[in-house]
Parts: sequence; structure tokens; C-alpha cells
Amino acid sequence: MVAMRHRLLAVLVALLVLAGACSDDDDAASDTTPASDTTGSVPSEPSAASIPPPADEQRFPDVVAVDVTRSAGGPARFDVTISSPYDTPDRYADAWRVVGADGTEYGVRELTHDHANEQPFTRSLDGVVIPDGIAVVTVEARDSTYGWGGATVDVDVST
Repeated sequence: MVAMRHRLLAVLVALLVLAGACSDDDDAASDTTPASDTTGSVPSEPSAASIPPPADEQRFPDVVAVDVTRSAGGPARFDVTISSPYDTPDRYADAWRVVGADGTEYGVRELTHDHANEQPFTRSLDGVVIPDGIAVVTVEARDSTYGWGGATVDVDVST
């Protein structure tokens, strides 16, 4: 019985290796987790975020401008301009957020599609509540493959 499990595991590992070798897309991340053997070990593959992009590829979207409208002490409206020249339906800037210096997230704007034909593009988020005493927040963007990164903009919200 144990020998059969080991053979089955060996066949599974061989199929995974063969499937990876036959792939045309080196940057594609697997959405499946291979089954574990009886000892609980699972063959691991690198995540998309750990795979370096080709040298000529931009990895993250850049925040290029932020306009904040806020009445004294009230919620703020953020108009954020993002540049992600690689945008396609398969990979694009899929969100931006407002964060404090301590990492507290005050607001997130999810983006549900690419903006390939409108670079750079601007999207807004109303109702962002920033506590009293916070003077500066950072706006950053997220790539659908690599996550948060790229150029950010620090914004004075003390007024």
C-alpha cells in the first residue's frame, strides 16, 4: 500500500514537472495546489510575485497624481491618476489605496477591468475617513499579477 502511494506521488510530481516544462507562458501562476503525500509535504512552486519580470517589462503601476477634496474634518474624495502602460485584459492595475504611515488602510478603490486604451487614467473614491491627527497619507496602486508597488504619492491631508 505504501509503495503504491509513493508510485502515485512520483507520477503526480512527474506530471507537474512535465506540465510546467510544456507551458508557453513562463509568468503564469498556477491556481491549483498539488495534492500532498501521507507525510503532509506539498511540492511548492514560486508565486507570481516572486518571479522576476523580464528586464523590459514594467512590474507595477505608478500613481502619477492625486487630488484630494476634503472639508474640515469630514470624509475626503480622492481623484487618483495611474499609469500602467502594460494594461491588458490578462494583467492590469486592479486597485489603488490610501494608507497611513503605520500601514492603516483608509480606503481602497477596486478596478475591475484594464485601461489599455486610456493611459494614464483617473478614478475617484468618495467617503475616505482619515482620523484627526493624520497629516500625510500615501496612495499606492496594485498590479493584478505582482501586487502592491510602483511609484506612490504622499498627500498632505491635514486641512
